[in-house]
Amino acid sequence: MAIDEAARELVKQLAERQKRIVFAESCTGGMISAEIAKIPGVSDWLCGSAVTYRCDTKVRWIGVNSTAIEQHTAVSAEVATQMASGVLERTPEADVAASVTGHLGPDAPEGFDGVVFVGLALRDGGVNASRFQLAGKHRGERQVEAAELVMKQVLEIL
Repeated sequence: MAIDEAARELVKQLAERQKRIVFAESCTGGMISAEIAKIPGVSDWLCGSAVTYRCDTKVRWIGVNSTAIEQHTAVSAEVATQMASGVLERTPEADVAASVTGHLGPDAPEGFDGVVFVGLALRDGGVNASRFQLAGKHRGERQVEAAELVMKQVLEIL
């Protein structure tokens, strides 16, 4: 599914289920919310996106624990989970939160080139994160792939 198709389907499903969403984006740099924002009427369902690219921003804006970053790095399930729960906590009107953090290259640590973690949090309970290996070879391709992946993961939990 192409990124524009994933965005349209996500907005459609949010509308059908009467759910609002918020994002915490790191490696995608706001691409997810920018793609969704192209769809007319999305303001009923998209609360916003915190682009928390740097570690200190993750800590200050959405409450990620700096100890978690020190112990696990910013690219980890622990941080992705805290990003999702933190942005949801700070956005009372949202029902669902999704986060993404990853190494899109170049110069990723050994074993982490193209690795992303997607965090999902639901207002009525439950938060988790999953690790994914992106197939793309170049940074731009990987950003699009990560954005599509996040949208697909949200669709699975709606």
